Amino acid sequence: MSRLLIRGGHCVRPDGVTQQNILIENGAFLDFDPPASAHTDDVIDATGMHVFPGLIDDQVHFREPGLTHKEDLRTGSMAAAKGGVTAFMEMPNTSPTTTSADALSAKLARAKRSCVVDYGFFGGATGQNTAWLREETRACGIKIFIGSSTGDLLVDEQELLEEIFAQTRLPIAAHCEDETLVRANAAALDGGLVISDHSKIRNAEAAAKSAARTIDLARRHKHRFHLLHVSSAAECDVLRDRPEWVTAEACPHHLFFDTTDYDRLGSRVQMNPALKSPEDKEAVWAALQDGTIEVLATDHAPHTLEEKDEPYPRSPSGLPSIEWLLPLMINAASEGRCTFEQIAAWGAANPAKIWDLKGKGSLKVGLDADFSIVDTEALSEVQDGSQVTKCNWSPWHGSALRGMVCSTWVRGFRAYHEGQFADPGSAQPLQYERGVS
Repeated sequence: MSRLLIRGGHCVRPDGVTQQNILIENGAFLDFDPPASAHTDDVIDATGMHVFPGLIDDQVHFREPGLTHKEDLRTGSMAAAKGGVTAFMEMPNTSPTTTSADALSAKLARAKRSCVVDYGFFGGATGQNTAWLREETRACGIKIFIGSSTGDLLVDEQELLEEIFAQTRLPIAAHCEDETLVRANAAALDGGLVISDHSKIRNAEAAAKSAARTIDLARRHKHRFHLLHVSSAAECDVLRDRPEWVTAEACPHHLFFDTTDYDRLGSRVQMNPALKSPEDKEAVWAALQDGTIEVLATDHAPHTLEEKDEPYPRSPSGLPSIEWLLPLMINAASEGRCTFEQIAAWGAANPAKIWDLKGKGSLKVGLDADFSIVDTEALSEVQDGSQVTKCNWSPWHGSALRGMVCSTWVRGFRAYHEGQFADPGSAQPLQYERGVS
């Protein structure tokens, strides 16, 4: 039996921060404040540091297979580890899409060879593959693009949506923007589009209308549903009238950017759903604070700068963010926008609960020893050209964020330490505690 002691760190949990020694055995938390006589094989001194639970990012796009010039599972998982993320859940809009048992098997095999943090994959709904989704148990959930998709992943027909919600049991996550309204908004703009038009086309009404439609499906079919990347006050209002089995998330780009940032950053902050007003940004923060939104996720969606610099609307939507998730939030805490305890809840405890993750989510005896050792006073310098993510740029270029991840551990194995990464092969697929066999 291998035992590791983390000594002197301040352990961050949703209910408080306490200085404790942590004893880890065979990849799990064995004890907090063990007796001095407890046997250890190795000791890590974390005096003056904070120990955060490993963050769980339930929405990433790591682009493998098919688009690996932007990102791949290896580089994406490395960026995750640097950002304090110990498990990710990846979306199905790769090439080919993850819309069959064979495609999911292929992704799981690729991840086993490539990843340094634990991993899960969504099965994508096409409207034609409900039979597979009904039986699949290895997927973390079902992803539906109700608006704004690529290839065959757009599902907008009411009959098909009713079928998916009625006949499947895995939790459903959806990108919600009303496709009809988006197209009408685009048609109403007479050519000569500029980047700021993106937020006029994909406006708050389109997002809220689709969210309300999908929550109605979840309510009537009593199906667990997770609303991805909330971007507006209107969506927050819709969420306040929902059944208990409906949850939601916010992403860094909607918390730290708004429509006033187009002049400075252009298509680098083009994403779907689009940026909204400064007032909408504050409403999303408020919804996180009051529990209307439970989860923090990145929607990490890298493209090369050459692709992003194409004239709008040829420029693709999406940006990289997972590499800086924990520093971004620690920096926000330093500015009074949130607390360390809230970061632990939004980033770890809540996603573990919502997605039924076995052994994940907290600094607690018996759970997987997933954590990061963080210097909350050190500055993380964000510079294009020195990123771990393969696209090698960041919309936060030039920022000095208060908070630096010194090391990240997955099931007691050090995946990242001061710029160095473990070899792949130790990461494992996520396991689920849910009522499906």
